[in-house]
Amino acid sequence: MNFMNKLSAAWTRNDSLLCVGLDPDLTRFPAHLQGQPDAIVRFCGAIIDATADLACAFKPQIAYFAALGAEDQLEAICRYLRERYPHIPLILDAKRGDIGATAHQYAREAFERYGADAVTVNPYMGFDSVEPYMAWADRGVIVLCRTSNAGGSDLQFLDVGGQPLYQHVARLVAEKWNRNGQCALVVGATFPEELAQVRKIVGDMPLLVPGVGAQGGDVEATVRAGRTADGTGMMINSSRAILYATAHDGEDFAAAARRVARETRDEINRYRRA
Repeated sequence: MNFMNKLSAAWTRNDSLLCVGLDPDLTRFPAHLQGQPDAIVRFCGAIIDATADLACAFKPQIAYFAALGAEDQLEAICRYLRERYPHIPLILDAKRGDIGATAHQYAREAFERYGADAVTVNPYMGFDSVEPYMAWADRGVIVLCRTSNAGGSDLQFLDVGGQPLYQHVARLVAEKWNRNGQCALVVGATFPEELAQVRKIVGDMPLLVPGVGAQGGDVEATVRAGRTADGTGMMINSSRAILYATAHDGEDFAAAARRVARETRDEINRYRRA
């Protein structure tokens, strides 16, 4: 099963457009995990188990692991996801951007070392920086388009032949780069009007949508702007709001994460069928 098929099946199976981001921050871990050598694996494993029936994808952010020299724990988490929840897509959030042989090595890292179903990439260096990932025809290539950060406008709104650059990227990917039907785009929830423009350009191409939760993106506006005609088409990511949810009475960190994930999934569902 390729990435697109797995994603479509997960949308249906879990009735969810929610992508759970895995951004481990040791300073925010519960006390009983502080100082433990396998703290990241134990924390992320508990989050995965608590939310696996509520998510359409999991998205570990590689920088949070690499900064701690914890790539071995990232490997363990990816292996756990593949073995325990093989029906849920694993997206490696790496935002790689290089050319030729170097891009090929980054692709090997994502798809062979970590076994990811999809990886995020930066299109700034053009098609030959993205093409090496497409050699793995069953994997997804998720291209940055309109990012959720305010500074993205510094470049993404530049005029390119009468259209902003982010729209040019969307058309390039949809009309030229997506030769094998394996591409998706990153479009932030913090800019619903631009999200709607991208949806018009790319048709039913999946969109990875960061920016709800801690970044403050509006769920209703996001869903109405980005959903496809059948009420799918998006992986709406929430990371910190789920990972570090404030526990209510009787809850541990995983139970709190599950509650917030369920609330977020259900809120998304209210609007995607309206």
